[in-house]
Amino acid sequence: MGRKVDLLQGTLEVLILKSVSLGKLHGYGILLRIQQIAGGKLEIPQGSFYIALYRMEHKGLIASEWGSSENNRRAKFYQLTAAGRKQLRLETEKWAQMTDVVGTVLSATPETL
Repeated sequence: MGRKVDLLQGTLEVLILKSVSLGKLHGYGILLRIQQIAGGKLEIPQGSFYIALYRMEHKGLIASEWGSSENNRRAKFYQLTAAGRKQLRLETEKWAQMTDVVGTVLSATPETL
C-alpha cells in the first residue's frame, strides 16, 4: 500500500467538501470515503476530522440531518450547501494553481533560469 502521508495544513476541509459533493454521507462515511479515494495513503485523526465537520457546519459550508446508518444506528448525514459548493470550487482552483507553481519550481534546472 505504501507509506501514509500527513495532511498539509488547511487541506482537511477541502477533502471533506469534495467527499460530500459526491453524495450525502454520515460523518464516519465521509472519513472512509476520503481514505478510499486516497487509496489508504492519508492519515486523518478522527478528533481533527470531527472538529472540522463541526466548524464547517457552523460556517454554513455543509448542512446535516439525522437519519439511520447502514447498520441502523442514528447518525448525522451531511450534504453541501450553496456556500460549500462555491468554497469547493474556489479551493479546487487554488490547489490547481498551487500545484502548478510548485511543479514549475521543482522542475527548474540551471538551464531554465
